Amino acid sequence: MATVKEHYNQVLADVYSWMLGGFDQGTRKNLQFFHKHNISPTGSAIAIDLGAGCGFQSIPLAQLGFTVTAIDLDAKLLHELQENSDKLNITTIQDDLINFEQHIDSKAESIICMTDTLLHLESKNKVSFLFKKVFSSLENKGKFIITFRQLDHELSELDRFIPVKSDENIIFTCFLEYEPETVKVHDLVYQKDNGNWKLNKSFYRKLRLSKQWVDNQLENIGFSQVESDVNNGLITIIATK
Repeated sequence: MATVKEHYNQVLADVYSWMLGGFDQGTRKNLQFFHKHNISPTGSAIAIDLGAGCGFQSIPLAQLGFTVTAIDLDAKLLHELQENSDKLNITTIQDDLINFEQHIDSKAESIICMTDTLLHLESKNKVSFLFKKVFSSLENKGKFIITFRQLDHELSELDRFIPVKSDENIIFTCFLEYEPETVKVHDLVYQKDNGNWKLNKSFYRKLRLSKQWVDNQLENIGFSQVESDVNNGLITIIATK
């Protein structure tokens, strides 16, 4: 089994933007998300993007006026972010997101952990540990914004095979194996190279987290308000300190 870092390096990083509809669509979608949830600088204007990837969150946050620290394990994705940042106030850090507090020197107004990043942590204990660090690193009234897919419901039989996306040059399929606490995600990406198809394949584990469990953890840590909803299997949680 590959680690998260290995899986992205071997398979996902090269197709990540394409998989999500392209760079412009990804940043535009998240700008709309932040507008919808009234996310804009009102305090320190410091934002930390955990699992920043190619910048789908960091760039809209910087466009809104935040000073962003973007943290990710993958060098390819961070390079894509830098290439598209257009002199915005974004600092990129290649590191495990669990170490984020080592790269900041003041409290943040917003900390972001979106697009299944939370599910990449190794255990629920690691998630709880991250939540405590986030709480300590936020200023008063600061917000912690999380999105992740609902994996607590099991797909069965052929429904476990998911055609992610395809075009004339790339075919991306995945299939899922459910375990009590995790899901084994097998990604298979066929890419055409000089008329021949080449297969890149790897699998890694994602945590199975429920909305209720995450809500309870955040409330127990001390967040004064936890708002959450589920839309088409995507869980959105905004916790205010």
